[in-house]
Amino acid sequence: MNIVLFDGVCNLCDNTVLLLIKYDKNNQLHFAAQQSNAGIKLMDQYAINSNNASVIFIKNETVYVKSDAIIEIANFLSGWPSILKAGKFIPINIRNWFYNLIAKYRYNIFGKKKECAIPSKEHMHKFIY
Repeated sequence: MNIVLFDGVCNLCDNTVLLLIKYDKNNQLHFAAQQSNAGIKLMDQYAINSNNASVIFIKNETVYVKSDAIIEIANFLSGWPSILKAGKFIPINIRNWFYNLIAKYRYNIFGKKKECAIPSKEHMHKFIY
C-alpha cells in the first residue's frame, strides 16, 4: 500500500491531499493524517519523527520524506502535477532547502485548523483510520 502521511491541521496539506486524490491516475494512493490513530501507529512502526517532515510517503515498506516524498508521490500522478517528478534532477540539498522554507512558514501563509478535516464520503475509501 502507498501511504501519504500528511499534517492534518495544515490547510496547504489538506488542499494538496485533494489535489493528489484528483490526479491519482490508478487510485493507488492512500492517506492518513499524522495526528490520526493510524498516522501515529504508522509513524511509530516506521520510527518516523514527526518533526522530520510535513509530508511522509511510505511505498513498499520504504519511507520517503521531504522533497523525496513529493517526487515519489508524483510518480503516481497524471496531468500537470506529474511534472514534480522532474524534481529528481535538482540536487537534494537545493530541493530540501525550498521544501523546508515552505514547511516552516506553511501555517503563517496558508493557515491552520484546530483539528483534522473529515474526508467526504466520496473520498472516505482513500483514508486510513
